[in-house]
Amino acid sequence: MAYNLLKGKRGIITGALDENSIAWKVAEKAHEEGATFVLTNAPIAMRMGEIKVLAEKTGSEIIPADATNVDDLTNLFTKSQEVLGGKIDFVLHSIGMSVNIRKKIPYTESNYDYFMKGIDVSAMSLHKMLSVARKLDAINEWGSVVALTYMAAQRTYPFYTDMADIKAMLESIARSFGYHYGVEKKVRINTVSQSPTKTTAGSGIKGFGDFFDFANAIAPLGNADAESCANYCVTLFSDLTKMVTMQNLFHDGGYSSTGISMDVMERLGVEEQS
Repeated sequence: MAYNLLKGKRGIITGALDENSIAWKVAEKAHEEGATFVLTNAPIAMRMGEIKVLAEKTGSEIIPADATNVDDLTNLFTKSQEVLGGKIDFVLHSIGMSVNIRKKIPYTESNYDYFMKGIDVSAMSLHKMLSVARKLDAINEWGSVVALTYMAAQRTYPFYTDMADIKAMLESIARSFGYHYGVEKKVRINTVSQSPTKTTAGSGIKGFGDFFDFANAIAPLGNADAESCANYCVTLFSDLTKMVTMQNLFHDGGYSSTGISMDVMERLGVEEQS
C-alpha cells in the first residue's frame, strides 16, 4: 500500500545492482511513493548488474558515475537536476566494497592499498558526494541523505575485517557533515544500520549464512529484510522525519539491543535458571 510519502520529490539512488540489493528495493518503494529519481552506479558495476531493468520499471534515467571521482559526481548532480527538473530532495548512498574481503585476506594481515581503496569507495565517497552537492547547492532545504551501514562499526565481527573500520568512518562522516549541512541548508544526513541481509554483496562474506541464522535467532523480531529496509529509508526521505539528522539508526529487529536469546541458549544446551 502506497501513501504518496514522496510525491513531488526528486532523488538520486546509488548502488542498485540486482533485485536482491537494498538499493533496488528502495528504488521500487520510492517509485511507489510518488518520487522521481535517477539511478547511478560505477560503470563496471552496471555491466555486472541489471540496472536497466530497474530503470525501465521505474521510468528512471541512468547516469553512470564513479563515486570516488569528483568530476563524475559533479556531472551526476548537475545532470540529475536537469533530468528531474529541479534540485534534489533525497539521496541514497548504498556503496560498499572491500578488496581485502574479496581476496579473503585476514584483518590482521590487511593489504593497505586495498584498505585505502575500500575507504575511498565505501566511506570517502559519501564525503565527496556531499561536498559536491553542497558546492552546487544541489539539494533542497530539508533534503535527506541516507547511507547504509552495519553494526560492525560499533562491535567486533571478525569476519567483517576492514569493512568494520570503513563503516565506522562512514558513520562519522554522516555526523560531521550532517552538522555543517544542517546549519547551512537544513539538509539531514543519517545512516541506517541494517540486519544481515541476503544481498549479492552480503552473501560474499565468509560465514555469512551462519551469522544470518545467528542474528535471526537473537533478534526478537528476526532479521529485517531488504524490502522493510527500503520502507524505512522512504520514511527518512519523507517530510515525516524532518528533525532527524546525524543519527545512526538501527533497523535490525532489535538485534543491537539484545544480549542473548532463549533460542540461542537452547541451541547451546544452556538450561534456563529459575
